Order: sequence, then structure tokens, then C-alpha cells
Amino acid sequence: MATREARVERAGCEGSEETRAGRPPVPQRPVPPRRILRDVSPLYAVNGLVAVVFSATGPVAVTLAVGAAGGLSDAALASWVCGMLASAGLATLVMTLLYRRPLAFAWSIPGTVLLGPSLQHLSFEEVVGAFFTCGLLVLGVGLSRVMGRVMAVLPMPIIMAMVAAVFLRFGTDIVDAGRADPVIALPMVGAFILFSSVAALGRRVPAVLAALLAGVAAVVAAGRLDWQPGPVIAWPVFTAPEFTWAAQLELVVPLAVTVLLVQNGQGFAVLSAVGHRPPVNGSAIASGVFSLVNACFGAISACLTGPTNSLLTASGEKSRQYTAALVYALLSLALAAVAPVVVRALLATPEAFVLALGGLAMIRALQQAFVVAFRTGFTMGALATFVVTVSGLDLLGLHAAFWGIVIGWAVSRVMEPHDHVRPRAACPSSPGGFRTLAHP
Repeated sequence: MATREARVERAGCEGSEETRAGRPPVPQRPVPPRRILRDVSPLYAVNGLVAVVFSATGPVAVTLAVGAAGGLSDAALASWVCGMLASAGLATLVMTLLYRRPLAFAWSIPGTVLLGPSLQHLSFEEVVGAFFTCGLLVLGVGLSRVMGRVMAVLPMPIIMAMVAAVFLRFGTDIVDAGRADPVIALPMVGAFILFSSVAALGRRVPAVLAALLAGVAAVVAAGRLDWQPGPVIAWPVFTAPEFTWAAQLELVVPLAVTVLLVQNGQGFAVLSAVGHRPPVNGSAIASGVFSLVNACFGAISACLTGPTNSLLTASGEKSRQYTAALVYALLSLALAAVAPVVVRALLATPEAFVLALGGLAMIRALQQAFVVAFRTGFTMGALATFVVTVSGLDLLGLHAAFWGIVIGWAVSRVMEPHDHVRPRAACPSSPGGFRTLAHP
């Protein structure tokens, strides 16, 4: 039986009948309910649950930290979380049913971090105005079909090197959590290793779920759950946008580039690497539409997410992994309705719990990203991409991952011209897809 790494390496060249015919994926009839019930199983339900737990912990924690530093009220923060989870669930549900493949959406974490300095000198109304404009810009780019042509010229190893650099933080988070709070983190790491290495245990309980349960038990046993009572149901707050030149010039283009190239690029690369063929332009359109939905809640732009899609496709049959995305979508919508509880639950657990869980959930995706990035060709470009992205280079307000791709591609074109020729003969580009290696 082929290993996962071998399937990853072949994915770009073999692909589906659509890939070989050179046609971009198109929407299909929505999946019949009977087919969904036949395809879903506990394995895919757990993958969807783990993806929701991941998105509702680390990413939400980043959002709360940025929002609190910017002086947002508790009501505004709860509305922000409610909007992000609701649009993530709706976008994932619609796109997954239309294309019959896992297409999980979330919100832009680099974009959220980008807001930190802006909230220090711009009003929240001005920032929301930039959210609306960014959504329209992303939607326009998707409708123009430009993204499909851009992505077709980017080699998979360079994109996956960017993904590896972005995901690297999740791996180091495990070390940081173990050093800072071993009572919480070490039982989680131990459970993950045990259930990963003993096949009989792993078949019954996925390793990440075992780590989650071990962490909850450790938190409760240590008396570290600081739960505070409060409201349960979310009451979204609409913030009237204010359109000013200062906010538009400072935020719109960096946010749009982050969504289209950095965040959606991660999602495309992760899904393509395991044999799925994501719709590049369709995903850009969905990102634009649901970014406008987010803006109505005062929330950051929507995107096709890399980490969550990695978790949804971590195991199981490729043809049935879409059911994990549907579970993720439904649970995201449920959590959106109780966003205040999500916020309080996150604040009630130790930071080490969130760091360790996020790191353990992403460790397989990190391993896969390194394998694809450095296994065969484009290695110098991939290395340049990785180094620049890890460096945190910040120019013109654009995320380091963007500059990593640009500089890595330029280095590869100059130093590895042969790698940019051979894949065309062996594995031709197709509209809306990545070029991947086809070296023997």
C-alpha cells in the first residue's frame, strides 16, 4: 500500500480526471443526504471535532488578545467571535456541498495580528470600513479569475515551504508549553505519543482527541479551570463602518494580499498535497462574500484555511473526507450561537493547554509540509521561502509569508531554472491548480 508521503508526491500529477483533462473543478449537485449518512463515520466526525476545537482555541485566543489590546468591549469581542465562527461554518457548508470535497473556511490570523498596531491609532469603525472594502476587493479578484493564473505558476514545494514556516510555530508551542507548565502539557504529549504509536489504541481513539481528554483531565485535577458565569447566547453587534483614507490605505491591500495569497495559498497547498483539487477562483469568491458577512459583525476577513484543512484530511478515505468538513461546519455554527461561552471557556483554561493542543493537532501537517517542500526539486527556492517567512520580514505592511513566496520564487527562477522546465513536460499546469513535481 502506498504511504501517505508517496500519495502526496503523486497527487499533483495523477489527480482526478478533471486534473488530467486540464479543467478547473466546477460546482456539482449538492451531496444527497443519504450519501452523507453513508459516507460519515466516527473517524471523520472526530477529525471535524478536532478541527473545531483547534479553531476555537488558538486562533480565537489570538483574536481576543488583539481585540483586548485594541480596547474592544466584551460585547464587541463576543460579536467578533460569533461572526467569524458563523461565516466559517456557512462558507464551509456551502462550498463543501457544492464541490464534494473538504473546503474549510475560517478567518485570517495574520490579518488579525496585522490589526494590532492599527487599532492603536484608528477607531474600530474605521477598521470595520476597511473590512468591507477588503471583502469587495477579494470578491472582485475572485470574479476576475486572476487567482487561478497566479497559483498555476507557483511550484508546490515553494508554497509548502511557506506553509512549513507558518506551521513551525505550532511545533515550538509544544516545547514552550512543556517548559512553562509541564503539569498540563506533558500528560497531553504522553497521551498523543501513546495513541500514535500503539495502533490498537489509535484505531479506537485518535491521538489528538486522546491529548485533548488528557489535557482536560489535567486541568481539572490541578484545579486550574477558572470558570466565570456569564451570558450564553450570542447577540451580534453591528458596527457602522466609517470609510477614511487613512484606514483604507493602511489596511485594505495588506489584508487582501494576506487572504488571497498567504491564507488561501496555504489552504490550496494543503488540499492539493493530499490529492484534493480546490477551486482557486471559487474559493476567492467565497472568501470575498463571507468577508463581507464577517464585516457586518465587525470581524476580520474570511479565508480558505490551511491548518483546519490539514486536520480534516489527516486520515480516512479521500472521497469521504468531505464529511469531516461538514461536521466542522455544523459545530462552528453551533459554537457561533454560544460565542460568549466559547470566549469564557478559552479564558478559563491555562495557556499551556491551548498551546499544547494546537501544536499536537498540527504536528502531522507540519511533517507533511516539510516532506513536500524539501523532498525533491525547487529545494533552494523552498529554503529561501522558509527562511524569509520564519524571519518575520515585514515590508509595506505585508506578512512575511508573502515575501517568502516572492523571494523564494525569484531565487528558484535564478538558481534552479531546470526545475521550472521539467515539471511542465511531466506534470503540466492546469487552470486553478498548482504545478507539482513529477521527478522520478
